Amino acid sequence: MWLRPPPPGSSLPRDQPARGHQRPGAHVQVSPPMSPRRSHQSGCPPRPAPSSAAAPTPGSAAAAPLAVPQGCQAARRGPAAGPAAASAGRPPRRRLSPRAQAAPLAGTEPPPPCPPAAPAPATAAPRGLGAPSAPPPPSPAARGGKAARPAAAAGIASTGMTVNTALCFRGKKILAPMVRVGTLPMRLLALDYGADIVYCEELIDIKMLQCKKVINEVLETVDFVAPNERVVFRTCERERHCVVFQMGSADAERALAVAKLVENDVAGIDINMGCPKEYSTKGGMGAALLSDPDRIESILTALVKGICKPVTCKIRILPSVEDTVNLVKRIEKTGVAAIAVHGRKKEERPQHPVHCDVIKAISEAVSIPVIANGGSHDFIKEYTDIETFQKATAASSVMIARAAMWNPSIFRKEGFVPLKDVMQNYIKYAVRYDNYYTNTKYCLCQMLREQLETTQGKKLHAAQSTQEICEAFEMADFYEKSTAIFEAKKTSSETETQDEDDQLEDPDVIKMAVRFDKREYPPQITPKMYLLEWCRKEKHPQPVYETVQRPLDRLFCSVVTVAEQKYRSTLWDKSKKLAEQAAAIVCLRTLGVPEGKLCEGENHLINKRKREDQEHLNNRDHGEDLAVPSHKKANFIEETSDRNVPKMPQ
Repeated sequence: MWLRPPPPGSSLPRDQPARGHQRPGAHVQVSPPMSPRRSHQSGCPPRPAPSSAAAPTPGSAAAAPLAVPQGCQAARRGPAAGPAAASAGRPPRRRLSPRAQAAPLAGTEPPPPCPPAAPAPATAAPRGLGAPSAPPPPSPAARGGKAARPAAAAGIASTGMTVNTALCFRGKKILAPMVRVGTLPMRLLALDYGADIVYCEELIDIKMLQCKKVINEVLETVDFVAPNERVVFRTCERERHCVVFQMGSADAERALAVAKLVENDVAGIDINMGCPKEYSTKGGMGAALLSDPDRIESILTALVKGICKPVTCKIRILPSVEDTVNLVKRIEKTGVAAIAVHGRKKEERPQHPVHCDVIKAISEAVSIPVIANGGSHDFIKEYTDIETFQKATAASSVMIARAAMWNPSIFRKEGFVPLKDVMQNYIKYAVRYDNYYTNTKYCLCQMLREQLETTQGKKLHAAQSTQEICEAFEMADFYEKSTAIFEAKKTSSETETQDEDDQLEDPDVIKMAVRFDKREYPPQITPKMYLLEWCRKEKHPQPVYETVQRPLDRLFCSVVTVAEQKYRSTLWDKSKKLAEQAAAIVCLRTLGVPEGKLCEGENHLINKRKREDQEHLNNRDHGEDLAVPSHKKANFIEETSDRNVPKMPQ
């Protein structure tokens, strides 16, 4: 989707940081299921002949989901038994320590999941943190089902959410994938206002493959977190049955690996084949795929055969109708569940008219559901226009982008909700799910549009935090209450952490709250080297380090034994080496021995190294081999202790 440039000061990276996620969960070994290929991968039966163009109504026989293939049913019961599965148990749970995020109110549950074969109830406001008291949608129990439970309390298996039903793509109103817009708050708000299916923003396969999957107990979400601790994709129980994960990929193997990583936490997988932006096309992704049908077929076939969830793709039209129809027919043969068609060519932009005739030709040429996209500028101004666009294109469903970005209540059958209420409801979801403030700010700016020059628009433009955004929308009290709730959860989290630390308590261990900061030491000089030199000088055995890793946050703590006395720091570190250096500092300070800091003046180890290095150079000039200097031996001894770190029992 081509979006206008963000207002000044509202730029946003395409992922959001896990603010306050100082304790990331342990690495997840996902064992996704494999399945035999099945026709269309959809809960919908094959599309009837064009002569009977009427779309089945929700709940009709045509909309009923098909039985899941036996291979998929077996796979959804969990990963295959084996050592990895036995040791995995359940996904790591992330007890966060965020500084600017809100926790859910006590007793508050996320809204029930969107039924895959029925329209989502249209509510006037989200049921998230502090939401207005609007009539809630019927509970699952009222519909004859079981009540939904938060992800953190559901006892999820190690592969994540494993129970799902196939999506039907006929007669649906769908939130389109939009960069910067399609994050969790917008998706949930669209569902509240009546969207049947929501697509996340395009996420690149390479970035996703670097992520680890974490169960976030504070937010009750499933997070896919990059090595730099930024949340690349976040989802929750509320959207489990109706969110489609869109990825950018130009490689079948990578695409399948990402699909297996996320398939148990989403309702479907989509491949972006229509994005005309350079960041997508330069890697052979997006609209660049349209000129490589063989690669398209390879990627989609691998996905259809490799996962149990429906697979879709989103394309733009080609220069000629004939070429477009031929490409879509080839895509249909891969077994995809549906195809979304943006009715513009890759060089066209929103100001160009949408080619409804081409979408109609595609709809009449294939039997799978066709999802029409691109009508926000020419057709869709309000809810009733959705049906008009659907009839003009003869499509099975309609996908809405910019009209939904401007006001997500476009999906509401009863008509628009006042923009002020929509924006406040969006902010509540943004706070509830710790959305990064620049993303929140960007989406709100898209909603304000021509009102950006108003007093409120200027306050939003100047906001530099979630709190300031709340203040700009007269929601300061809401933010304060949310912060208070978070502080209570944070206190509880710290208490549990302290209980874990108590497991290591030993009255014979000398403890001190210290950390190793390499900026305070000369290059290649460490406290461990000083401690080793001291032990040699005093004719003690060399120090012995015992290091453990805490499974919850993957932090390390080390105990060093010197002359039968144990020492450790009370602070946990992010790496084994740092934890061992901290333990060495505790020992050196207890013994009153210099630790090599720059502030201690002349450093005898540095002088010793200089002498050894000069001797090494002199002997090399004479063609003689010199033994490894002692400081390198010390380095070697340090490095050998970095293996086989035991983990604390959970």
